[in-house]
Amino acid sequence: MKKLTASLAALATIWGATAHAQGIEDPSRNGYYDQFKGKTVAFVPAAMGIDLTEGWAKIMQREADKLGMTFTIRDAQWSSDVGAQAITSLISEKPDVMVVHNPDVQSYARLLKKAEKAGIKVLQINMKSAYATDAYVGADWVGLGEQQAQAAVDLCGEGTSGKVQIVQGMLTAAASAYTMKGVENILSKHPEIQVVSNQPADWDATKARNLTATVLQQHGDLCASIGFWDVMDTGTAAALKEAGREDVHVITSGGGAQMACDNVEAGLFDVVISYDVPTQGSDLNAMIRTLIQQETDAGDTKVTLYSPTKTITKDTLTGGSCWTLDTLQ
Repeated sequence: MKKLTASLAALATIWGATAHAQGIEDPSRNGYYDQFKGKTVAFVPAAMGIDLTEGWAKIMQREADKLGMTFTIRDAQWSSDVGAQAITSLISEKPDVMVVHNPDVQSYARLLKKAEKAGIKVLQINMKSAYATDAYVGADWVGLGEQQAQAAVDLCGEGTSGKVQIVQGMLTAAASAYTMKGVENILSKHPEIQVVSNQPADWDATKARNLTATVLQQHGDLCASIGFWDVMDTGTAAALKEAGREDVHVITSGGGAQMACDNVEAGLFDVVISYDVPTQGSDLNAMIRTLIQQETDAGDTKVTLYSPTKTITKDTLTGGSCWTLDTLQ
């Protein structure tokens, strides 16, 4: 009896190996791909033509092409009115997923709620609205602000003036308001750091340049600048270079485009906290796929996926620290 059992087990092993060698069909594969075909994803960026939105769009477009979905862009062109019109139009067109890059916390709040009531699943990228939609993918701005402030503490402690300027973006934008909270969380514990200027440059490099030039005239012993976006902070770095004050530390954040690494290598930026567009793009696509697969109604899901950050300095800089559009996968 034992010999018979052993023989049957041996035969079962052989049959299983034969079936495996011939390959078996994945029963869920066809259904997975079929559910994406013909779906539409609409992207409403604050503006195209910047590294963040161009990077996200390229990554989402490639995924849409692969899965047989339609991907459309409605550029708000730095205008909340244009963006609101785009969202209103999309509510009538009813895409399956709307990806929104909010200019501030209030402008689109009512419309995003209306979109969900119309059955459109809404994903917010990097800039939150006051209204929480199905999903948010993007930076943890409070945590990022804490990282930037800690860098200032480390660079401007004992033996320095301790003087720091803060260059915010747009005050009503989540990226400014939440980052500022993170900065305050750290600096409130470090009285040796003196904030001598805290002003908005509205994401504009020229405004950042002018603000910094004025601060330098008033505080010739400035130690560091904490800025809330690396593209804007190219203006900060330019003002410091013109004044011969490249010893002032520039601490900034951004999506990790090649420009950031170039400026670190050139000594114009000291610390860049990168929320890494390639990783965000991958997270965006994963969340879009998830929302389409979910059988829940629009607005029923509230998911947050914070982007991991990496700190780019001269000490950590490598050939793969930053990206270009050509290298995005």
